[in-house]
Amino acid sequence: MKSIINKPSQLSLIVALSLGLSACGGQDAEEKKQKAPVATTEQAKAFIHDAETKLAELSIEANRAEWIYSNFITEDTAALAAAVGEKTTASSVKFATEAAKYADVALDPVNARKLHMLRTSLVLPAPLDPKKNAELANISAELNGMYGKGKYCFQDGKCLTLPELSAIMAESSDPKLLEEVWNGWRNISKPMRPLFEREVELANEGARNLGFSDLSQLWRSQYDMKPDDFSNELDRLWGQVKPLYDSLHCYVRGNLNQKYGDEVVPKNGPIPAHLLGNMWAQSWGNIYDDVAPENGDPGYDVTKLLAKHQYDEIKMVKQADGFFTSMGFEKLPDTFWKRSLFVQPKDRDVVCHASAWDLDNQEDIRIKMCIQKTGEEFVVIHHELGHNIYQRAYKDQPFLFQNSANDGFHEAIGDTIALSITPKYLKEIGLLEQVPDESKDIGLLLKLALDKVAFMPFGLMIDQWRWKVFNGEIKPSEYNKAWWELREKYQGVKAPMARSESDFDPGAKYHVPGNVPYTRYFLAHILQFQFHKALCDIAGDKGPVNRCSVYGNKAAGEKLNKMLEMGASKPWPDALEVVTGKREMDAQAVLDYFAPLKVWLDKQNKMQNNQCGW
Repeated sequence: MKSIINKPSQLSLIVALSLGLSACGGQDAEEKKQKAPVATTEQAKAFIHDAETKLAELSIEANRAEWIYSNFITEDTAALAAAVGEKTTASSVKFATEAAKYADVALDPVNARKLHMLRTSLVLPAPLDPKKNAELANISAELNGMYGKGKYCFQDGKCLTLPELSAIMAESSDPKLLEEVWNGWRNISKPMRPLFEREVELANEGARNLGFSDLSQLWRSQYDMKPDDFSNELDRLWGQVKPLYDSLHCYVRGNLNQKYGDEVVPKNGPIPAHLLGNMWAQSWGNIYDDVAPENGDPGYDVTKLLAKHQYDEIKMVKQADGFFTSMGFEKLPDTFWKRSLFVQPKDRDVVCHASAWDLDNQEDIRIKMCIQKTGEEFVVIHHELGHNIYQRAYKDQPFLFQNSANDGFHEAIGDTIALSITPKYLKEIGLLEQVPDESKDIGLLLKLALDKVAFMPFGLMIDQWRWKVFNGEIKPSEYNKAWWELREKYQGVKAPMARSESDFDPGAKYHVPGNVPYTRYFLAHILQFQFHKALCDIAGDKGPVNRCSVYGNKAAGEKLNKMLEMGASKPWPDALEVVTGKREMDAQAVLDYFAPLKVWLDKQNKMQNNQCGW
């Protein structure tokens, strides 16, 4: 389950795009530039201060409106949340446009950083022309509506939504049914193609109005590096992980070949994408039973342990809070327990997706979950509180710096804590009587790798495709062809049937029509292991890193908190260095964590005579 940190709704963003720049008029941008007087340093500072103050005030209003809507879903609360969201995002659009005017003004490092944040805050910048601005807003709304309303209807007339279709993908072993469901969901994205093409044209124009060559450059400018250097950094990180992924891919394909036969899954080449337990083949954990080792059962079930020790929803959260206090963090405030949502109400509709909230940019932190008493949810709770601890740590920073060091850090912190939920931790808190010996680690590592390692190339290729679309390297006539070339290059998966340019398979993944950047998830999957390894070293743990838990270690907590308190006030290498001692992201920790599994996978591939590569 992916967690989220509360943001103004997508609907609010879309509507605001049509409002925020309407006052700019249709005057040519170059003509305006020639007429505009030269800005001064003092004017730039005054603008930054004003923008930050207003955005901070609006954020509290928006957070409260969004919280009420998510917890009391009615037409009225939806309208209120949308109205506040429109106002907030319209201000962001306005400030981003104004910030571009000060791009060449000499500023101190703090104000220069704030100005850059204001200028690059928009994911989908609107053109200055009001008609094009409105057109972009309408296209965005239509694309989101197409995805949200998407269903596939079987021949018997039964129509299923995405969650229902995903359940079939996760549970069925009938390749014909899986192929039908896989293809059926992708029918919803075919009509998106011309809309997406036009959206790219308009957003690129908006990016140029802000001083960027195209939308790709704007998106990649948010990482304290030159855009091309950042792209090269991603390739370097993937190069480190690829040998591990190749071994996992080889092992999984070999087992699927044994299950389905040569006609469905060839012994070599890419894996058909519909057989990996997920609508997008982005994580493979649902096929664990098909590929599990014979002795993969660790000998315990966390869900059953929670029931045995009479853990209810609140006790699960209390225990997660205890993880952080054991590391020296302050207890969650009383307001957290009074205002969070832990159990799905019976008297109203709520958004149940797990999320972490910071309503006042200070101490009013909360989670919103419809907690199920399962081992998976126990992990999710620790993850969500990781977000809350981060939010509280940077509360003393100026508003624009109240965020993670880069957009991969926030997700990484929650997942870092989740990596410490080991058998050792379960024993220390009294859930488990005995830690299984290391022979049981392979099953645990394989299950984790099917989610974490299998995801990494998918997390990388989504924006690799988008960036090439934005900068024109991928032409509209090759959208689908390029999509599958990248999926085969990075993931080693292929479509289960012939695809053509009448299809628009990228649109079947929400983040593409929803315009949500995706590289953050790849970064988070790298960073969480780097943080975990560093914290284990600080804690003095000498054992295998996959068995380490930093529960109870105040030295690790102190170092982690020091980084969290920085928020986004410094370039991310500065924050990274505080915990890891390094200024560059490094996937070696991923390899260290899964080292026992890599040895086992290579041995299995050799024993089974699997032909690796594709």
